[in-house]
Amino acid sequence: MNAIEIKGLTKTYADFTLSNLNLTLPSGCIMGLVGENGAGKSTTIKLILDIIKKDSGTIKILGKDNQEDIKCTKEEIGVVLDEVGFPDCLTAIQFGKIMENTYQNWDNAVYGNLLKKLSMPGKKMFQEYSRGMKMKLGIAVALSHHPKLLILDEATNGLDPVARDEVVDMVCEFTRDENHAVLVSSHIVTDLEKICDYIAFLHRGKLILCEEKDVLLTEYGIVHCTFESIQEIAASAIIGKRETAFGVEAVVKRKDIPAGLDYSPVSIEELFVSMVKEVK
Repeated sequence: MNAIEIKGLTKTYADFTLSNLNLTLPSGCIMGLVGENGAGKSTTIKLILDIIKKDSGTIKILGKDNQEDIKCTKEEIGVVLDEVGFPDCLTAIQFGKIMENTYQNWDNAVYGNLLKKLSMPGKKMFQEYSRGMKMKLGIAVALSHHPKLLILDEATNGLDPVARDEVVDMVCEFTRDENHAVLVSSHIVTDLEKICDYIAFLHRGKLILCEEKDVLLTEYGIVHCTFESIQEIAASAIIGKRETAFGVEAVVKRKDIPAGLDYSPVSIEELFVSMVKEVK
């Protein structure tokens, strides 16, 4: 069963349109939703969660329409948005007591273990937390009612490297269960490259590519060559290029690179930047 199935999803605002989005996240996988600020990542997540209403298209979560029996569906989803919206005056222990009466499957033992693992202060008020601590508490809450799907919207944005690494480890641990899946959005592409099975590129409200990460990394390469040598490569094979006084650097489909022309591996970030520049 797929964790998320989106077909023909459209949402229009006065100055922005999410256009005809088609996306599938299989169970047991992590998908990275990549894009610049304003590309449509948060809009997509809000539509999935039915926080805002779609104009057209269908959204299925764990095999169910996201607008049918939404209360039951949300029991199976753990969500952490860019801003963790907990009351400032409450402590982590108090949050646990509130969540115990919110989720049917809330597990105090899991929550307590996560607080301990993350070195979270049980009696410190939320308003005294750093951004990293707020995000880690949000993830602890999201994981403590045994969800099957975890949705993270810019969860690593603004975190220091240690906190980001802790978040990445928790996401990887969650998907060791093949019935679990994660959709994580970020404009910090290096974080997603570490953990994701699939990468979806959003640009100005349109999906420009969605593919397995390993396929992307083996399909494309970076060529450093002269102005004359780049002419040997078909224009349709060049995803993006940058010319300098010393020559040309181009992201190219490996199968179309002429014999004898050297290339190096491409990162997901380099590939995304090249594609975005190409479609502008």
